[in-house]
Amino acid sequence: MNRIVTLLIFMSLFSVTLNAQNTISEFNIEGNKKTKTSFLKRLALVKSNSILDSVQIEADIRRLKLSPSVANATYKVVNKSGNNYEVTYYIEENFTIIPGLNVFTANNGEFAFRLSLFEFNLLGRNQLLGGFYSRDIFDSYGAFWEAPYLFTRKFGFGINYQNLISQEPVFFENNNTVNYQFDSRAFEAKFMYEHNFHNRFELGVNISKELYNFIEEDEVVIPNEAPASLSANKLALISEYEYNNINIDYQYKEGYRSLFTSRLVTGGNEFLKNSFIGRNDFEYFKRIGDRGNWANRMRLAFASNDKTPFAPFAVDNQLNLRGVGNTIDRGTAAIVINSEYRHTLYEKGWFVLQSNTFIDVGSWRNPGGNLEELIDGSTFRLYPGAGIRFIHKRIFNAVFRLDYGYGIGNEATNGIVFGIGQYF
Repeated sequence: MNRIVTLLIFMSLFSVTLNAQNTISEFNIEGNKKTKTSFLKRLALVKSNSILDSVQIEADIRRLKLSPSVANATYKVVNKSGNNYEVTYYIEENFTIIPGLNVFTANNGEFAFRLSLFEFNLLGRNQLLGGFYSRDIFDSYGAFWEAPYLFTRKFGFGINYQNLISQEPVFFENNNTVNYQFDSRAFEAKFMYEHNFHNRFELGVNISKELYNFIEEDEVVIPNEAPASLSANKLALISEYEYNNINIDYQYKEGYRSLFTSRLVTGGNEFLKNSFIGRNDFEYFKRIGDRGNWANRMRLAFASNDKTPFAPFAVDNQLNLRGVGNTIDRGTAAIVINSEYRHTLYEKGWFVLQSNTFIDVGSWRNPGGNLEELIDGSTFRLYPGAGIRFIHKRIFNAVFRLDYGYGIGNEATNGIVFGIGQYF
């Protein structure tokens, strides 16, 4: 009898405690036009008839700001009666059908370009669909579809096909540089899993055929050690892990992020060898006053140290060191640090004019070399510079950048780098 009384008292106390908690009686999302409300509610941690939790609300707002379809998000909590509250998320949408144009100089000094068109909010569910065409001496193209939340709010799928053809300088011993036509045809499929707000995983497979053909040029004789042509059918297991703790406020970022990618490649041959390729980007962003943003990236890259001129990591304007030139060297390991200060010079409505001053530094290990080369100064490059940004606040990733990098040291170069989106 005493046990029954005790149980009844416990249940009564639990009921009183539960009733005393604040409850979300209504949960609304407003301001979205293209993005489906049902999709946004599916992503949100907050649900109707759940306990009011400010931590969950703040996490939802940060998560929404990272979505390509959302330019900004805020919320409002209103007491309806007693312990019942109404929670409303206010969404300011991005325009997500994005054309792209990159203009640059090809390896032979001629004009080159890349045209693209991507929809980042297909069907109002943050799916990506798009493709590109580029002319860099040769024609290349690619098509992509990704649905990060296809199956559940955490589990998605993506595929892409790319046919990339370019002129690639390959560096042999005795300072012999040979230009090849590189042709890669690759199909990739991957599964995506978002464990929580901070942690995201990808796992997939890439099937490709790679071909290198020597480009005959006047007064250029192919070295004895250089093959006239070679090919390989490769199979790669790809993986990616991202930890994201960044808060976004239009053009400003604050927080840090780590992105690790790896490829385990099989099907190689004497020159295009089987290999492991790993890379990790550490990014840190800090707001400086009302208009400043300090941005940093440290890239650590490591691959199987095969003594082959077809090493996986390239030193290039668009990838790591602004002003260094188009593919000036290759390596099997690299350390690159990019640090820049972005300052808003002018902001009116949707338009932002932003200045940028930066320092890019890096070093790499030559194929078959020692890790000491990363720190002994033999491959060290230093490129300070400045640039400008033209930003549309309500179009996803609509940042047109123009940078000028000036090399310091022996054999240093300098040059202008164009691009769409922030450098990192």
